[in-house]
Amino acid sequence: MTRKSGIFVLLILIAVNISMLLFLNFFFAPNPQTIVPASIYDHKVEALDGGTIDFSTFKGKKILIVNTASKCGFTPQYQTLEDMYGKYRDRMVIIGFPANNFFFQEPKGNKDIAEFCKKNYGVSFPMAAKVSVKGRNMAPIYRWLTEKKYNKLQDSKVSWNFQKYLINEKGELTDIFSPATKPDSKEMIEAIEK
Repeated sequence: MTRKSGIFVLLILIAVNISMLLFLNFFFAPNPQTIVPASIYDHKVEALDGGTIDFSTFKGKKILIVNTASKCGFTPQYQTLEDMYGKYRDRMVIIGFPANNFFFQEPKGNKDIAEFCKKNYGVSFPMAAKVSVKGRNMAPIYRWLTEKKYNKLQDSKVSWNFQKYLINEKGELTDIFSPATKPDSKEMIEAIEK
């Protein structure tokens, strides 16, 4: 290979890498123009039934936010979440956010998701309309949950369905639990009860 052809190959590799970075940034980075409210209590999201979930109504309670899916190995956590909601509803609200971000495990529309949750798990805790929890179309509430500049705790990424974010009675993010952490695990119970 001549020096000239070596430089040409190097330039092509650089161009390909730059193109890939731009592609990935466009499709997987959050849209920077999305407006993210400063406080958790300033968020209002569409409910699964078409109404509105207004987070300001949860002041003084803990809030557990969970991204959900109906075709996931963790889907049975709906039952444990419902049991926890029954036990702690006087001091905590659970809000489910159906999302189809992981291997198309939530392909259904809002109406079908609502029917599935009620029929199979008797879900009575608030459920938001289907959202995206990562990438360019990430819902503003998930930008708040995953970016330290908003939540004041830490940066994080939603790694899979049923990741859990716990917010205290003052509206501060305090804990992030992995999808594999069961809602009735010792660590979650301790965080809820403290």
